[in-house]
Amino acid sequence: MARVLFINGGSEGHINPTIGVVEELISRGEEVVYFAIEDFRERLEKTGATVRTFDGQKFIKAFISGGRNYLLERINGLLRTADIVIPSVLEQIEGEHFDYIIHDSMFGCGYLLAKILKLPAINSCTSFAQSEASFDKMMEQHFKTIPTEIVHEFQGLTEKIKEKYDVEIDSPYEVFCNPAPLTIVYTTREFQPFSEAFDQTYKFVGPSISSRLTIEDFDLSEIKGTSLLYISLGTVFNQAINFYKLCFQAFGNTDHTIVMSIGEKIQLADLGEIPANFIVKHYVPQTEVLKYTKLFITHGGMNSTHEGFYFGVPLIVIPQSADQPIIAEQVAQIGAGIRLKMEGLSANQLSEAVDYVLSHNSVHKAVASIRESFQKSGGYHQAVDEIFEFKRQYNL
Repeated sequence: MARVLFINGGSEGHINPTIGVVEELISRGEEVVYFAIEDFRERLEKTGATVRTFDGQKFIKAFISGGRNYLLERINGLLRTADIVIPSVLEQIEGEHFDYIIHDSMFGCGYLLAKILKLPAINSCTSFAQSEASFDKMMEQHFKTIPTEIVHEFQGLTEKIKEKYDVEIDSPYEVFCNPAPLTIVYTTREFQPFSEAFDQTYKFVGPSISSRLTIEDFDLSEIKGTSLLYISLGTVFNQAINFYKLCFQAFGNTDHTIVMSIGEKIQLADLGEIPANFIVKHYVPQTEVLKYTKLFITHGGMNSTHEGFYFGVPLIVIPQSADQPIIAEQVAQIGAGIRLKMEGLSANQLSEAVDYVLSHNSVHKAVASIRESFQKSGGYHQAVDEIFEFKRQYNL
């Protein structure tokens, strides 16, 4: 048995794929100590992991304080989280032994902690993988337009980290992508853009889909045997009352049954009259609903995209932020759905998009192909197989 230190900053998209991995590690005899924000304590404790937390509000405040207009500003924000995460982790594990570390590809200062603790490291990548060459090429283009004060801030932050923790940061790539000797990528090479750029240190294990370990309040009997459309903009940027009302216009009183998830921050009363063929909930057991869904209208987060395709559902992607435009582009590129823009979207466009996706065999063939690649990839079982092979290589 080995002791594993798992570091993750915390958001649904970064936490959920690791749930099955942690459960599987523990079932094979590993002891996992998992650092995240308090919001995910209960979910993670149900895996059997020992959960420790750092201050989520301070973490988010530090991250967004870097700015949002340029990629390097976001990287500076990640560097600012170091003084929130690193001292907290080091204090809480003082005197403890760990055999290896698994860290998120973006949040949690995993690369830095691995260097500080001198632990063999595994990178948990919940988005598309990014090679150093492609990232550096992208940054070269950005550096032409980035204000010099942002570059100077990056240099100042890395110097402070060197002074405080005796760890060198050689490039923005190390901050943004947290590279490690082994990277677990929760997609397949078939879905990964430019997959030929990644060597065998990148293990594409496919979607890690497991029980969400949450209490559900949803009657699945209402949707079985219906022509079901499922609509969700995820758990973060989902305060879209006008969009939800647009869906009422597009699909109200049609032959479709519509399940729509609106998140916790909007009240049902804010939506006005809800058409009779709509089932509107604050939270929906997504993986269960997708088993009966004909088409999924989504923001295009990696989790939602993976789950849709895993269950053979074509997508209409309306990206909101972060990596969602890239994911939406890849969905359209492989022909397994289409991308729409929220700005200027009309009820008629939305209705026509649904008719197009449902009626074109080429879309369904593309979905069937990617579904096959997902379902045979192994998911969290394969991820843990790769982790145990890594342990053998390092004699852990």
